[in-house]
Amino acid sequence: MDFVAILAREFSLRPEHVQAVIEMLDGGATIPFIARYRKEKTGSMDDQLLREVAERLEYLRNMKKRREEIEKALTELGALTPELSQQLAKAQTLAELEDLYRPFRPKRRTRATVAKERGLEPLALWLLLQLPKGNPNAEAEKYVDAEKDVPSAEAALSGARDILAEQVSDDAALRKDLRSLLLREGVLKTKAAKEEDSVYSMYYDYAEPVPRIAAHRVLAVNRGEREEFLKVSLAVPEEKALFTVKGAFVRGNAPASQQVALACEDAWERLLFPSLEREVRSELTDRANEQAIRVFSQNLHQLLMQPPIKGKVTLGVDPGFRTGCKLAVIDENGKVLDTGVGHFTLPGQEAAKAASAKLIKSLVKKYGVTAIAIGNGTASRESEQFIVSLLPEMPGTAYMIVSEAGASVYSASKLAAQEFPDFDVTQRSAVSIARRMQDPLAELVKIDPKAIGVGQYQHDLKQNELTQALDGVVEQCVNAVGVEVSTASAELLSHVAGIGPALAKNIVAYREENGISSRAALKKVPKLGPKAFEQCAGFLRVMDSKNPLDATAVHPESYDAAKGALNKLGYDGKDLKNGGLPGIRKKAQEYGLEKLAGELGIGLPTLDDILSELQKPGRDPRDELPKPVLRTDVLDMKDLRPGMELTGTVRNVIDFGAFVDIGVHQDGLVHISRLADRFIRHPSEVVKVGDVVKVWVVSVDEKKKRIALTMVKGKE
Repeated sequence: MDFVAILAREFSLRPEHVQAVIEMLDGGATIPFIARYRKEKTGSMDDQLLREVAERLEYLRNMKKRREEIEKALTELGALTPELSQQLAKAQTLAELEDLYRPFRPKRRTRATVAKERGLEPLALWLLLQLPKGNPNAEAEKYVDAEKDVPSAEAALSGARDILAEQVSDDAALRKDLRSLLLREGVLKTKAAKEEDSVYSMYYDYAEPVPRIAAHRVLAVNRGEREEFLKVSLAVPEEKALFTVKGAFVRGNAPASQQVALACEDAWERLLFPSLEREVRSELTDRANEQAIRVFSQNLHQLLMQPPIKGKVTLGVDPGFRTGCKLAVIDENGKVLDTGVGHFTLPGQEAAKAASAKLIKSLVKKYGVTAIAIGNGTASRESEQFIVSLLPEMPGTAYMIVSEAGASVYSASKLAAQEFPDFDVTQRSAVSIARRMQDPLAELVKIDPKAIGVGQYQHDLKQNELTQALDGVVEQCVNAVGVEVSTASAELLSHVAGIGPALAKNIVAYREENGISSRAALKKVPKLGPKAFEQCAGFLRVMDSKNPLDATAVHPESYDAAKGALNKLGYDGKDLKNGGLPGIRKKAQEYGLEKLAGELGIGLPTLDDILSELQKPGRDPRDELPKPVLRTDVLDMKDLRPGMELTGTVRNVIDFGAFVDIGVHQDGLVHISRLADRFIRHPSEVVKVGDVVKVWVVSVDEKKKRIALTMVKGKE
């Protein structure tokens, strides 16, 4: 199997680029490194395309391995004919390979195997000849044998038909045609399995064509069936299916042909349809799984890449009732300045509320707090109302609800114990909440991506595939932003290309004992060898290094080229210390980009990246995105009225719409039909997690805590 040719054709890529990618992946290179620092070799493939190529390569290799296993098994059985070998070579999917192997696969005891034990296989083969003048009853009389439990000609014919039915059901070409028919014209039907209201009530009498059923409905139906609220079946065009089955085996209308037709009907009803129904539903589930993982990955990427709120001293509030609200003040760099506890969420306790107000105002004044992060957990509503009541006395201060409070509590308690050994869980969480607002990426990497809550039906998905996809998203985001090695947590460092958890701990331990003054110093970290250094160095920043290039995304292997570019264009390396060289690209263009790249011995993509870094060293791609909304007021569901215009933040994007935070502690749903004044196939075409959008209230159901919104004014 020529993997290079197949991948080049499927992805419309040049073979030499595909070959280079395969060689680098097999050599241990990471996808972020290949995407960022090997553009000349790959034709500038991005992370996403590289991951798709890598996944497809793995599938093709698994196919090759399975083909070899099947060929070996068939050879041992003496069943590998030249024709079958050619069919195996032409198979395009694992399903096709398994269909070809199916007739030879060891089977449990079946009606066909019993019939064969009774000596009826020759009769089955005779029937399959469908001789125009053959007499099945007369032929069957030859096989009547009481000792073999074949008491009559009809019993012999019945056994022979069992053998034929199994042969029909094992036919690879027929199964492929029928599978295609079911996927094309099948209808998924659901009925109520019990007389009880549930969240699945809309599926109690439901039907939808297989080609049109959306991924989220497949997952909902599967869960409803698993929880025994639904009975699910697949309806198919019976006549067309039987016509297809008989067309493959029945010839003419001889008496023997009629026996073969009966075997075909039995094969369809008893063997083919039940098997293919399972396969089709499995394929629908696989497609839904892929779609849900894709949406989850897109949402996670947008969430992780939310712009940090830089330059603000932040007060973190972890809400609580009985034990009070834990408070933590951190500076612009995440360093803890102070902590405290406020009691202001329970009714009454006016003295405690007054003392809490005094404490919060003193913290704000003492440390110059300008941003407050409130966790969206227990008592968050009461906490928000109390904080808002104090804002008029704290000019220049605004707040934001941090929605991952629960996950932050977990991560803070588990991962911040060494950093804050004297803090209890909630104190650490208050710090985590504040840091989450300052730098979402640095904090969210501490949490299992599946616990962040920006997907749909994530617990129903294939967990290995989900984990692999989400880990890839985290890796992509961390490396796109870059990591300050002097301050990064071990959790953040572990997602840098070429660095895993063990090596990340080594870096932190070495840093605490010796400090890290340059990228070159990383080579002294235990177990960080040349390969790991090659993969990770460009993504690690050392802001205080004497070499200004250590604070950029320029890879050490390109330092000579970068210095050469500076010299040829009339700059000094020290100029980078002053915020970059905004005019360097124009000078390079005047000099001639191809000429400059040639003289430096690098390709144009690498030169382009170097110039971008010299223009603005250590640039953060998140800075180009819309900033999060900080609030100074609070709304309640009872304040909402149809037609009211609001500004909100998209919190989750799913197949049927988007959930938007409008500041009332209950996200509103903008259905896909209300996202735009045009037809869209998926909400991600219009919105993404973190977007700040204008919405209008359609309806409010306080009892069910449901808010319907629209992004198209007047579209209800």
